[in-house]
Amino acid sequence: MFTLTIDPRFGDINAMKHANSIAVAMWFEHARNPVFRLFIPDLDLSYEKWNLIMARTAYEYTSQIVYGSEVDIHTYISKIGNSSFEITQEAWQNGENCATCVSTVVHFDFINKKSMSIPDDIRKILKQHLPE
Repeated sequence: MFTLTIDPRFGDINAMKHANSIAVAMWFEHARNPVFRLFIPDLDLSYEKWNLIMARTAYEYTSQIVYGSEVDIHTYISKIGNSSFEITQEAWQNGENCATCVSTVVHFDFINKKSMSIPDDIRKILKQHLPE
């Protein structure tokens, strides 16, 4: 599991005094970077090097996230297929899971426009981040 601690900014909070859903989505996006680095260590966004495509992202907000208290984003792998894998993320504040994001990512060849099998060395590392 990967963990990223976020200190919500004043601008992340909306008029209802809780974190805006877009801010939370951006926190989840940022917290996926360690997983992406398994495939592209320098996160080079060039067409020739980038080999992942986001196929699905679903969010569930279960409790308010408020200003003034840190948020821990837990990121782990929840499923591994042949050419795709699922990332599950949770946003925890004050001991409560406040939001969850589940994303499906495909290992993808942009030049040939087709999915590719996940290499065995990366698959082995992904398996280390499956929940026990």
